[in-house]
Amino acid sequence: MPKTIGTHSGTFHCDEALACYMLHQLGEYKDAKVVRSRDPAVLDTCDIVVDVGGVYDHDGKRYDHHQRGFDEQFSENYKTKLSSAGLIYKHYGKDVIRAILADEKIGDQEVDVLYDKIYEVLIEGIDGNDNGIPRYPDDIEPAYKESTGLGSRVSRLNPWWNQPEGDMDARFANAMKITGEELHERVRYFALAWMPGRKVVEQGFEGRFEVDPSGQIVLFDQFCPWKDYLDTIEEDARTKDPNLAKLIYVLYPDPANNWRVQAIPEAPGSFKSRHALPEAWRGVRDNELSERAGIEGCIFIHQSGFIGGNKTRDGALALARKALTMD
Repeated sequence: MPKTIGTHSGTFHCDEALACYMLHQLGEYKDAKVVRSRDPAVLDTCDIVVDVGGVYDHDGKRYDHHQRGFDEQFSENYKTKLSSAGLIYKHYGKDVIRAILADEKIGDQEVDVLYDKIYEVLIEGIDGNDNGIPRYPDDIEPAYKESTGLGSRVSRLNPWWNQPEGDMDARFANAMKITGEELHERVRYFALAWMPGRKVVEQGFEGRFEVDPSGQIVLFDQFCPWKDYLDTIEEDARTKDPNLAKLIYVLYPDPANNWRVQAIPEAPGSFKSRHALPEAWRGVRDNELSERAGIEGCIFIHQSGFIGGNKTRDGALALARKALTMD
């Protein structure tokens, strides 16, 4: 007999839609029927219940977060109270990730990394939104309205106030579909693009002293979105050895097979560099720049000094090395 997943009837939200979708990825609940009701007698017949019932009991397969006194977090690294999506993900997320990546070669260690990353980039936002937890202090007025996120998209699937409800189960099934598509896209991106990129950055970081004795220049033989990883990798290394020299420049090839030298920002998202390329080079190009720098093959230095280019790997490295000694 097929199992049943219980959740509440009426207006639906992103968290229980995603919770039900995640359960459908598991072999145990793959063909489970979703029963939407607020009748305790009906919910008591369900094999697993999410977002309704006033009970959180993993052994009893009950996952509500609305009851007084509930204050469960994903881990000690997070402060956000879980919604039904977070509860299901906390207990079943690794198996969900394995199911989504069933056709890929993903080991347990990689699943562990993805498990935390997907919570950080997707599930926590759903938890916070459903629990009414602001992302920033209340005294800061938003500069604009934002209604394009996943929660807003799910909310708009509910009938308008002046529309008949129609088939609410079909509407909810659509909500499960779009939340599931978002989850699939995130899991596959972070497994198949983000994690391989992290390995490239880790290798560059570990080999930095072979590039320059200062250990302040990191070189990548291929471009990858290094800003997504380097700060965390460096921070982890500095917790083990606080005396490590801070990274200053990153070198990598561009699509035209030239080389870039880029100053590392002071903090993720900051426009201020730890040590911008020298003021004397900024806004200068080609031969004039090569003459000023005393380095052949120069292409440009941005006016802010955050990035520059050279025709060769050795030329870009020479720029970075010389810039370390200049203001």
